[in-house]
Amino acid sequence: MADEQQKDKPREGRPDRGPREGNRGGGGQGGGGPHGGGGGREHGGRGGDRGGRPDGGFFSDIDLEKLISDPLYLDNQAHAVVARMRDMDSGTRSQLRRFYNAVRRACRTAEGERQHEFVMLRARLAYTIARHSLRSLDSMEKLLLQVTRKNETRGYERFRDLFEAIVAYNE
Repeated sequence: MADEQQKDKPREGRPDRGPREGNRGGGGQGGGGPHGGGGGREHGGRGGDRGGRPDGGFFSDIDLEKLISDPLYLDNQAHAVVARMRDMDSGTRSQLRRFYNAVRRACRTAEGERQHEFVMLRARLAYTIARHSLRSLDSMEKLLLQVTRKNETRGYERFRDLFEAIVAYNE
């Protein structure tokens, strides 16, 4: 009996470790533990305005076109990100504010340099997410990739607006 319990212990740890290792933005629900359920499902898994992954993943992708055209969608996404942050991450205010200031600076750069600045912001955000375990910001990293690829002023401005709302709701 004791041998069976010892065999089972490594298996118990595997589901919790899996989503954290390289499966960023994938399916955080499978991990059990405090990050697997609760507030994240109610915001990310509904479909509708808040989006939902077809595979039922914890993180919903933010639709850039909808973000540009619908201010209520922007507000809903900001609330969803903040709810995930409260469920998952701690001590994110200073990192968020630093990154938001960098986004504002990038929006003010000359149009010819703006795409490069946002590419570098994406790299910086990826580093911050990995370094400080800010998994709740994975959807923001994906959105930043969309914005950079589209390379339109309105997309950059909406990304800035979304980040501003996230910082405000996180206070």
